[in-house]
Amino acid sequence: MVSTRHHPREFPSPEKAAKELVKSSPAPTTNGNARKWVHTPSTALTIWLVVSVPLVLWDAGYVLLRPHSMPGGRLHSPIWTPYALYGTVDYIYGWPAFNARNGFTAAQTILNVIETLGYIYYLWIVYRHGATVATGRDAPKLKKGFVWLLTGKKVVAGRTGATALLIAFTVSVMTLSKTLLYWLNEFFSGFDNIGHNDAVTIIFLWVIPNGLWIVFPAYNIFVLGGEILNSLEQTPPRRPGRPKSS
Repeated sequence: MVSTRHHPREFPSPEKAAKELVKSSPAPTTNGNARKWVHTPSTALTIWLVVSVPLVLWDAGYVLLRPHSMPGGRLHSPIWTPYALYGTVDYIYGWPAFNARNGFTAAQTILNVIETLGYIYYLWIVYRHGATVATGRDAPKLKKGFVWLLTGKKVVAGRTGATALLIAFTVSVMTLSKTLLYWLNEFFSGFDNIGHNDAVTIIFLWVIPNGLWIVFPAYNIFVLGGEILNSLEQTPPRRPGRPKSS
């Protein structure tokens, strides 16, 4: 018996759609051929975000829940116990700044939260819409998961990929600028919050930990900015539209 019922065609998954777009519209090349582009997430960027995002949220929780998160507060132990030491190294996180009602700590933390939301959204786009790229005919393909997010070769195609790239670049600039402001605030205040430490303490408990938020965002800006510039170079100029006939 022949059925006359017609089943609607299933919509492709985002991953399948991305793969089809990548296959039909590969990334731009340097040989002058104009082609559509896809965003290729950097492994270093995704690893950095997976590590740094929880740390920033932990830091934000400490700052925004003061004084309860500070030594002697009911929320201090065990979550924010390390800040008992760090608050004595950097007074901006300790009692001196809190008692002086210094608003810089909370202000920069609010910016941290905004940046982190952008990073989380970027990771979500990469995981949700990323398509695995095979490096060879017999190359094994990783299934989507945590390992795939960190190490898998993947692309995000179309406008979704462009959105991810723009967000990651923007919040990386925010992170670098805010961290440099944090350092410059110490310099122009005569190291008011950290000047009481010896050199070893400053290097290992202040310069190195905080310096990571300069090195990696700067690297991300370099990589993502290069991808943006490459895309702009490969985009042909718009032709002026024809005048409408009266």
